[in-house]
This record gives sequence, structure tokens and C-alpha cells, in this order.
Amino acid sequence: MLKIEHLKKHFGKQAVLDDINLRINKGEIACIIGQSGSGKTVLFRHIIGLIFPDGGRILLDGKVISYPGIRQQQFNETRKRFGILFQGAALFDSMNVGENLAFPLRERTSLTEKEIQHTIVESLERVGLREEFKEKMPAELSGGMRSRVGLARALVMKPEIMLYDEPTSALDPIMTEKINDLITSLRDKLNMTSIVVTHDIGSAYKIADKIAMIHEGKIIFEGTPAEIRKTRNPYIQKFIRGQRKMHYAVEDESTYAAPIDVNRLRKSIPASRRFPSSPPFQSSTGTAASDGADES
Repeated sequence: MLKIEHLKKHFGKQAVLDDINLRINKGEIACIIGQSGSGKTVLFRHIIGLIFPDGGRILLDGKVISYPGIRQQQFNETRKRFGILFQGAALFDSMNVGENLAFPLRERTSLTEKEIQHTIVESLERVGLREEFKEKMPAELSGGMRSRVGLARALVMKPEIMLYDEPTSALDPIMTEKINDLITSLRDKLNMTSIVVTHDIGSAYKIADKIAMIHEGKIIFEGTPAEIRKTRNPYIQKFIRGQRKMHYAVEDESTYAAPIDVNRLRKSIPASRRFPSSPPFQSSTGTAASDGADES
């Protein structure tokens, strides 16, 4: 179990995290949502020990792992318990897929080369990729494939907790669904705790056991996907509706219910830019007529 208690962080005079409290149980998928600048990425960095709090603490299985004044070296052993999929996968472009996956194993374990290769193949299979992918370079992979490889690289260390930083960012809807399915599959097969930082409310609805929403450095909601849909908090409802409408170039969904007045649209276009109502036709002399208009 991961527990965050009264976490505070300031950058200069700005309070980025202001008394954050959150509990994530083992095997749970928790999605942390919020608009840009809300503090969700800063919270993510605290959990993995990239930065440390000005106040409060973080506990893992009842042991304090982060608090004001802790040094980076003290967190190193704890960090091995986390796997991280960074936004965009953050692969080493100069290494092929196999070398990317082997890198943490060679740096942080005493496994033999045979054991490393076995672990690589096993991790690739967990994310639905064949052994042949070991030879591919990152530049040859699509965004979705890069995300899978980044996830496989995190899995080689057999982490207890997986953290995902915007895992579906810039992915098409089909690949987004595949990544969402992978996250839930890892939870089901490995009982892995997952923390997903995302602005994608659709993905959060699909995968989350718990959703926590941060606004101006505070958690303003914590509950299930069903509960966040029912909340009457106007800011949360605006966020949810806004995310749903991001895919459309309209302000109100009721726009789709109204019939389109083509004649009205045509009249709104300046005459100099207006297309004729029907394409020109060829006259018997082989010249194009201009819809009955006199060109002289």
C-alpha cells in the first residue's frame, strides 16, 4: 500500500502541492487527473523520488520512504520497487529494442547474459510483442509500439508498482485502447499496483479503480469512475465535459442535433470565394460553360 500524508511542495513562493493526502491499495489502478499546471506531474515526481517534499511524507507498506530532508541516496533502494513508463517512452534512440531492455538489467542486476535475454523475451511477450522486435530501432516504431517497448523495459525489473506518465498521449484511439488493455492486464495477471497520471478522462473511466483529481495543488475529488460522473462539483463537471468535447470543433453537443442549412452557409461566403452550385460542363464547342453566367 502507498500512502501520501499531508504532502506539501513550494517552488519559490508558489505552493504547487498543498496538503495532499492519498491512499493507493495493493493491486489497485489509481488515475491522477487534472488540467495542466494542477500539480499532478509534481506529485508523480515525488512518488518516484525525483524530488522530495517540503512537508508531509510518503509511506510504502507502512515504511516512510520520502520526507523533508531525505537524500537521493536513501531513496535508491526504494526506487527499485517502482517501474516507470515516461511520456513518449523515453527510449535510447541509439540502442535497439533489445539493448534498451537490457540496459537496466546490466546496470542494476548481476544476471548472466543468458538470463538477461530470457527476461527480455518474457517482458516483450507480456506487452504483446514478438522476440524479433529485439532487433528494431526506436525510429522504426510507431508511437504505440514505442509505448509498449517502454513498458516492457520497465517490466524487466519486475516492479511492485508501475507509474505511467500520460501513457496514451498523442496515440490514436485504437492504440489508446490497446495501452489501456495492457495496463488492466498487468494488474490482473501480476496483481501490480498502478498509478496513472493522465488528462484522458475516457481512459481513466476505463481502467481506474480510483480517480483522484488535483486542482491548484489540492485533491478536490477521490473516488470511483461512477462517483466522479455523479459529482455535482461544477469545476469537475466542466473538466469532464471539456475533455469529452476536445474531439469536436463545437462548443455544445446539441449542435449535432440541429439540421444544417446549406443555403445559409453558402450566403455567408463572400461572392468572390463562392463555388458554383454545380460543376462547369463542356459545351458542344468543347469550351467550359460557367453555369449560365456571361463571362464578358
